[in-house]
Amino acid sequence: MSDVRVAGSGLTAFGHSPERTSRDLFAEATVTAFEESDVPRSDVDALLYGNFMGELSEHQGHHGPLMAEAAGIQAPATRYESACASSGAAVRDAVFRIRNGEDDVVLVGGAERMTNLGTAGATEALAIAADDLWEVRAGMTFPGAYALMAQAYFDEYGGEHEDLAHVAMKNHENALTNEKAQYQSAIEIEDVLEAPPVSEPLGLYDSCPISDGAAAAVLVSEEYAEEHDLDAPVSISGTGQGGDRMALHDREYLARSPAAREAGEEAYADAGIDAADVDVAEVHDCFTIAEVLAIEALDLEPVGEGISAARDGRTTADGETPINLSGGLKAKGHPVGATGVSQIAELSDLLSGDHPNSEFVSDAATGVAHNAGGTVASATVHVLEVDR
Repeated sequence: MSDVRVAGSGLTAFGHSPERTSRDLFAEATVTAFEESDVPRSDVDALLYGNFMGELSEHQGHHGPLMAEAAGIQAPATRYESACASSGAAVRDAVFRIRNGEDDVVLVGGAERMTNLGTAGATEALAIAADDLWEVRAGMTFPGAYALMAQAYFDEYGGEHEDLAHVAMKNHENALTNEKAQYQSAIEIEDVLEAPPVSEPLGLYDSCPISDGAAAAVLVSEEYAEEHDLDAPVSISGTGQGGDRMALHDREYLARSPAAREAGEEAYADAGIDAADVDVAEVHDCFTIAEVLAIEALDLEPVGEGISAARDGRTTADGETPINLSGGLKAKGHPVGATGVSQIAELSDLLSGDHPNSEFVSDAATGVAHNAGGTVASATVHVLEVDR
């Protein structure tokens, strides 16, 4: 079974680009990925591409071959849809294809065009990742759903909005040096607490932005990397996926993420590590409470204690386990279909010393990427390790 190496990756800037199509964004990301990887486009065996709302934002389906053309490759191409975990699911299948010897070179990526819909339109489009019959028709939106999860957490384990404000402040601080981030500006605790409410207890600064953007990564087998003398020190050594009931009212827990725990346990076992081995993580912080739930599900914090991790400095850049050194979805942005692959790209750069925040994890050997769909009805987790 072949190791899977990250040969190169590319991101567009995440942000407000309503005039740009997803194919234009993805083409830009792939140019950087191919240049960094030193892999010729003619060697690509397959494209696995994540996208969530293309039919709604661009009246465009059948993304696979369209994005292969945008990337300048001639290879079988498949579009993956798992809400916000779409490209995380694509990465997982790419790992399997390379491990089992089916492919030597797989281009993985994702893109989303969202801001052209406006805030109301994008909110409505995102809502189709919830249960239409029992949630959406009752007026549920994702800010409302995550607010319910936050309140359930406070009721069960304690905590307050100020704890979540530390998550937001931390991730904005991390994004200051990330030229691809949508928000490269610092915020203070008071900014979060005094921001307009979105859905109590969450406010404007507890929420990730609506974003346009794309990400791409060239994954190769270890044999291909050696044969072509590639500089690819980072491997994807573990992969996992989990699931939960779609609607919140059908779940056993509101203040936990069983899908993420299942995915994390599978990824750790696959890589032959445990949570204590993780040095750095990129997690799916679509809302500040989502980061808390993620780090607990990944066993990076005990259940009920993740709420204080940012406030107490355990997950800050100079903390025990830095979380979201890229700025996370909160500050880097969240073009939905691109997020999973962007996490792989950020982590690979962090581990290899090529990220502006690599100085905080200069001795790190192991990172984890956590990508979630909806209210974490679906989740993927990947373990990345670097040769030291």
